[in-house]
Amino acid sequence: MNFSQLHERLRIEIARRIDRGQLTGTLLARQTGLRASHLSNFIRRKRKLSLSALDRVLAAQALSIEDLVPEANRNPTEQTMEGTTLIPLVSNTTAIHSPVINQRSIIELIHLPSGILNQLRPRRTLARREWQRFLAIRLTAVQAEPMVPLLAPRSIVVLDRHYNSLVPHNPSRPNIYAVNVANSLSFRYVSYDANRIILRPYSLDHPVEILRLAVDESPSSCIVGRVCLAIAEL
Repeated sequence: MNFSQLHERLRIEIARRIDRGQLTGTLLARQTGLRASHLSNFIRRKRKLSLSALDRVLAAQALSIEDLVPEANRNPTEQTMEGTTLIPLVSNTTAIHSPVINQRSIIELIHLPSGILNQLRPRRTLARREWQRFLAIRLTAVQAEPMVPLLAPRSIVVLDRHYNSLVPHNPSRPNIYAVNVANSLSFRYVSYDANRIILRPYSLDHPVEILRLAVDESPSSCIVGRVCLAIAEL
């Protein structure tokens, strides 16, 4: 990872902490001794920090370079072991909010046949460019039930976080998306109409849900990723 990549990943992490209410620009300025205006320009991509300033921000937020780089160079989708690709299984919160998956966030590693994800086409927004692409979630019964039998309770789904477009991956069938609803993941078919995201279940026993977007929000901001693989327990 070069300096520019480190700079951008740190910027994304600081912006995420501010968005979640864990940090403010004023507090970060006090912690680092840097001017609040300088930090604001950094967060908004208007100015870069020097290496010494980056060190101050890392120290103030108890971050290390390992926290900003996926494991083993550190993208688990590139790890192979005897023909196996390793995908990190993580929590809903990590999937929604963490651009980079660090070791502490990994519940376990899921073994997939090597190359199984290589042919998948991404359709991402620019904001997702630095996000680690593939990760896995274990579905609860509540999450799976609206999409049964396509998704089963306790199954493991692999998400492509570089696919937050509403364009179908395969024109013959709709995408299933993981959507951020109140800081948890809902798995549904998704469409968009008049500033609303419409979440449609497969099962007719479950209602259609509607999420109203703020004026400055787009559907892609709520979509965590496309379900590209589901592994059911036998």
